[in-house]
Amino acid sequence: MNRLKQIRLENGFLQQDICDYLKILQPAYARYENEKFDMPVEKYILLANFYQTSVDYLLGLTDEKKPYPRLKNNTYK
Repeated sequence: MNRLKQIRLENGFLQQDICDYLKILQPAYARYENEKFDMPVEKYILLANFYQTSVDYLLGLTDEKKPYPRLKNNTYK
């Protein structure tokens, strides 16, 4: 299962909930979850902050959910 879908379901969100947060349409987000399109890195950063994890976790590069220490000047909050 795609990590984006997995973490969304684990947290009890609908696709529309995430779409509202990202300010995108649901069909676009469904394409990201189904890996038909690549999601922009800015959206990954927003989701990593939202789920309090790392972009690496969302991309499946690590199984460690705990995020790295954040920079104080992070503009993607």
